[in-house]
Amino acid sequence: MTLTVDIRHRLGAFVLDAAFTSDGGVTALFGRSGSGKTSIIRIIAGLIQPDYGHVSLDGMVLADTNAQLFVPRHRRRFGYVFQEARLFPHLSVRQNLNYGRWFAPKNSHGESFDGVVDLLGIEALLDRKPAKLSGGEKQRVAIGRALLSSPRLLLMDEPLAALDEARKAEILPYLERLRDETKVPIIYVSHSIAEVARLANRVVVMRDGKVEATGPAVEIFSQLSGPQPIDRREAGVLLEGHVAHIDRQHHLTIVALKAAKLFVPGEVAGVGKTVRVHIPARDVMLATARPEGLSALNILEGRVAAIDTAADGTVEVKVDCDGEGVLARITQFSSERLGLRIGLPIHAVIKTVALES
Repeated sequence: MTLTVDIRHRLGAFVLDAAFTSDGGVTALFGRSGSGKTSIIRIIAGLIQPDYGHVSLDGMVLADTNAQLFVPRHRRRFGYVFQEARLFPHLSVRQNLNYGRWFAPKNSHGESFDGVVDLLGIEALLDRKPAKLSGGEKQRVAIGRALLSSPRLLLMDEPLAALDEARKAEILPYLERLRDETKVPIIYVSHSIAEVARLANRVVVMRDGKVEATGPAVEIFSQLSGPQPIDRREAGVLLEGHVAHIDRQHHLTIVALKAAKLFVPGEVAGVGKTVRVHIPARDVMLATARPEGLSALNILEGRVAAIDTAADGTVEVKVDCDGEGVLARITQFSSERLGLRIGLPIHAVIKTVALES
């Protein structure tokens, strides 16, 4: 699947000028609120006709202003999941799901009803009405309804934004299963680095209506200072490894990286599975000698690879740990006290409870 977007569009004083491609998997449109993410996804869906440009999917032109071509939204066969579940309150979960099947083409080879129910873990909910569901359960049903329409592309516009942290934690594993166990490509809109780092294969970084960066999620979130739309407090790195061991007694997962291991809280995946770990820069301490007597389980040896001083008196230090880059944010005073310089041997100390996978 290849989605190509190259559009210009004015919304009042705001100008959207964006171009990117998506080649399947989960492509995240990422950036702060007001950066143009939702406008792009609405143009892809056919809810907005762009002033100029084109949109195509696998060679099929959906919008082309030069040719005065615009395929209406009902002929695009895209599934759309909004921030709110938008379920029919008078219908049961089963009936809401079956509503999605009305839009699937005849002889569709998409996901089966039972397969979607199992994928999203909603079998026990089938006879309930939406009023009896939690926010996370409603969103799972909304995703199921979209999948049963046999979409060529699934558009998800901040689907977790209205949920509290507990409900987000509940639904994220199901979104991972959706990514890994179906062939439906997904465009995922979010301003949450934790969501995007966990789910996305590719990231399109938006800023003030323009595409600022595109690339694999691991590369985008591992640049010094991170993508500019991220609040500096959210910057960090995204490391990829595989699950080497699960310590169920202590509720820990040991993730093997290229040349080191990380202790991550909880049981994040099965042994052998590939996982990504987001390490916030604010939760990394630096030491010129290996520290002892600490509660932190993750101490990585490396060398200072880059130093970036900000105007607010903080310093971002990138540490090369045998090919793995770790980012630390410390004060300028601490940097001077440690005598940091490029090439200096250093230890990066990471609190286990700060890790997200």
